[in-house]
Amino acid sequence: MSSLLNKVIAVTGGKGLLGSAFVSEIKKRGGTVITLDIAEETNLDAGFINCDITAETSIKAAVALMVEKYGRIDGWVNNAYPRTSDWGELPFEDESMDSLAANVDMHLIGYTKCCQVALNQMKKQGSGSLINMASIYGITGPDFTVYEGTTMLNEAGYAAIKGGLITLTRYLAAFYGPFNVRVNCVSPGGIFDNQNPIFVNNYEKKVPLRRMGLPEDIAPSICYLLSDDAKYVTGHNLVVDGGWTII
Repeated sequence: MSSLLNKVIAVTGGKGLLGSAFVSEIKKRGGTVITLDIAEETNLDAGFINCDITAETSIKAAVALMVEKYGRIDGWVNNAYPRTSDWGELPFEDESMDSLAANVDMHLIGYTKCCQVALNQMKKQGSGSLINMASIYGITGPDFTVYEGTTMLNEAGYAAIKGGLITLTRYLAAFYGPFNVRVNCVSPGGIFDNQNPIFVNNYEKKVPLRRMGLPEDIAPSICYLLSDDAKYVTGHNLVVDGGWTII
């Protein structure tokens, strides 16, 4: 088990399905973890900072609070999932381009803002590890047959965002590498979240391990990349998908 003892780590969207599993696993491995979430009130002693990742001023304020209290930020996980209220309502041929642009701005550019602020702090320190949460749909096209018999949709903007994050991660790894700062991403496969049983059945028939992923399947990969066990790993996209992308 990779140790995170004495490491100070921020997780954006730490109250969500994946984020809460990440927070729990980081704590289990000895890390000091701060949840950055727009739905939380700031209480640093309890491990929470109210933060809107779409607003640069909010991100800078969160980083300043962490540095003031702990003197450094050892790890940062970009995990929040900002999106518009109409996300996933229409197929691509009917989708509003204004909505698509808004989601790219909130999610991709929001992550980029976090990267700039957090990585600049790590550069000053001369160390740090940042992880961007990507997706299998950033590296492969969707299999639309798994949605047959349901009203579920696969957003075109999601592919653009996650594919962009994977490439951005490689750029940032090259840029910040000389300062002993590592940047990686993790691409999960489908995560079970009480979806339509038809979709779950369709998906599980196709994935080699014959089940959807669970948050606890993804959390260890986050902890590995944050830890010193991965001290020579940067610019990597760690795919945790039960084998989906090999077929």
